[in-house]
Amino acid sequence: MLMTRASEYALLSLVTLANASDPMDTETLAHDLGISKSFLAKILQSLARAGILKSYKGVRGGFILIQPKEEITLLTIMKAAEGKDPSVFDCSGGVGNCPTEKEDSCHIYPFIHNLQGKIDDFLEGMTLEDILEKETT
Repeated sequence: MLMTRASEYALLSLVTLANASDPMDTETLAHDLGISKSFLAKILQSLARAGILKSYKGVRGGFILIQPKEEITLLTIMKAAEGKDPSVFDCSGGVGNCPTEKEDSCHIYPFIHNLQGKIDDFLEGMTLEDILEKETT
């Protein structure tokens, strides 16, 4: 599946954090977005490991955006949130990913691979800033 709840929650969190001037803690974000705190914490840690967010400990701790909004692509966000490249089908990433092990005779693989390429290009061309601009229009 291309976009799971992890990707959705990552995007929602980043939109909120992009509009915040101070770090936001997981509990506040989870409450504001109506998301499970434990699930959101895992997603935010993944985004921090990817260098999108910085985490601060302590009373005034939380997460803050550290990359410029115009440099954070949706593909980067989804890879961080999912822990892998997003794909439309199991075999989208390459012929070696065929679940039936019949990649040599698969008639739909070229179509699937082409579709995945177009989706990757779209996700790489769309940034967090693009989402924020659409939010205000």
